[in-house]
Amino acid sequence: MTTGLLGGAFDPPHVGHVVLAREAVDRFGLDRLLVLVVAEPAHKPVETPVDERVELARAAFADVPLAEVRRDDHAYTVDSLRAGGFDPVATVFLVGADEFGAFPPWKQPDAILDCVRLGVATRPGFPVDRLLPVLAALRRPERVELFEIPAADVSSTDVRARLERGEPVEALVPPAVASRIVERGLYH
Repeated sequence: MTTGLLGGAFDPPHVGHVVLAREAVDRFGLDRLLVLVVAEPAHKPVETPVDERVELARAAFADVPLAEVRRDDHAYTVDSLRAGGFDPVATVFLVGADEFGAFPPWKQPDAILDCVRLGVATRPGFPVDRLLPVLAALRRPERVELFEIPAADVSSTDVRARLERGEPVEALVPPAVASRIVERGLYH
């Protein structure tokens, strides 16, 4: 059974997250996809309480086959993976190419690759050669697989900034997420 893991703050989840999830299900033949909403990420502050972000993530991934959203109380990926007891051969941790570009300073990146394989989503036009130094710095680069996904030029930071300015975000987040943001008055 192949498990995909997609972790993050999801503050808020956007269409890029959903595109990555859908493509990964097909690319890796996933039998299940766990979306892990990190309660208190070590690398950045969050604006919205974790329970709210879990609900937004459930709304965002509701139509993604096999997706199950869970709260993750571990601040670091390696700690979450060790606690989860995932099969190191049959588990793929999914990240975007930009995130993988910043992988070396993560807590124990080589230990992460002992716990799981890494699926790195690139987009058309992304300069893959930017990732070669990251791969070269890893003890087990063969545990990293690059795969291309359709372009989705969006980030949670952009979504929050647009909402703060009162601009529409319907094209950037799934419809159910946009509805919840409006209903609950989030990110204003």
